[in-house]
Amino acid sequence: MKQGLIVRNTGSWYVVRTDDNQLFDCKIKGNFRLKGIRSTNPVAVGDRVSITPMPEGTAFITAIEPRRNYMIRKASNLSKQSHILAANIDQACLIATVSHPETSTTFIDRFLASAEAYRIPVLILFNKTDRYDDGETRYLEALLHLYTTVGYDCLACSALTGAGMEELRGRLTGKTTLLSGHSGVGKSTLLNVLVPEANARTRQISTAHDTGMHTTTFSEMFDLPEGGCLIDTPGIKGFGTFDMEKEEVGHYFREIFAVSAGCRYGDCTHTHEPGCAVRAAVEEHRISQSRYTSYLSMLDDKDENKYRQSY
Repeated sequence: MKQGLIVRNTGSWYVVRTDDNQLFDCKIKGNFRLKGIRSTNPVAVGDRVSITPMPEGTAFITAIEPRRNYMIRKASNLSKQSHILAANIDQACLIATVSHPETSTTFIDRFLASAEAYRIPVLILFNKTDRYDDGETRYLEALLHLYTTVGYDCLACSALTGAGMEELRGRLTGKTTLLSGHSGVGKSTLLNVLVPEANARTRQISTAHDTGMHTTTFSEMFDLPEGGCLIDTPGIKGFGTFDMEKEEVGHYFREIFAVSAGCRYGDCTHTHEPGCAVRAAVEEHRISQSRYTSYLSMLDDKDENKYRQSY
C-alpha cells in the first residue's frame, strides 16, 4: 500500500505520483465506483489516494483521502451526473478572450457562480491582448472594470508577447491552480510559457469557425518552476452548473446576494416580485445587465441544454 497524488487522468487510467516519487498507472478498484459518488470520474487530478501496486507494475486505487475542496461541473452526457474538474485546489484561473474566440459573459458568470458554490477563489485572465483592435480593447477594459468592481481578481496578458506574464507568475507561485476556459483561448500556449517542459500541444485556431480545435484530451498536473502547480483541463464549450437549487443561485452572484438583503420577501427570486431590491439595482445600473441576464439564464437551467455541452 502506498499513498500519492493523482497527477494525470486519461479517462480510463490515472497516473499517481507516490510520496516516494514513483509514477504508477492506476485503475480504480471495481467496487470503489459504487460508493454513491454520482460522477463520471470518482477521483480526479489533485486527489490524494491510496494505491496497491500490482506485480506487473500497475496499481489499483483503493481509497481516496477527504478532499479539502473540488471544482465540479455538469457532465456532458448524463444530466444527473457530474464531472469533477480537479480536487484540493487553491484557486481557479479562468482564461478568457474578448475575440478569437469570444468568451461570453454568460460563460464567465456560470464559471464564477460554480466557483463561489465550492468556495474557490477565481483569477480571470484575459489573454491575447496583442490581437485586439481598438473596439475590442475598450470592451476588454469594460470587462476588467466590471469584474474587478464585483470583487474578482483580473489580469490582462498576452502569452505571445509576454505582456502581463510576470504578474501572472506572481499570482500562481506556491499555489495549486486549476486552468480552465474555452478551447482556443491560448491555454496550451500559456502553459508552455509557464512550464517550458510541459510541451503542451497547440494548434492554430480554426479560421472557419474561429473556435478552438480541442487539443487537451485529459487533465494533467504540472509543477511550476517557482513552486506550486497548474492543473490543465480539457477545453470547455459551456459550463453547466450542478446540484444548485434555484433559490441558491443568487447567493453565488456576489453583488446580487449583497443587494438581496433589501428585498421585501426573503424568498425573492428577483424576477417578478414587488419590492425587489435586485431588479431596482439593475434598473439603476448598480448591478450590470449582463450579470443579471446570466443569473436569469441559470434559473432556466432545467429547461435548456445549451450550456451543458463540452468537447
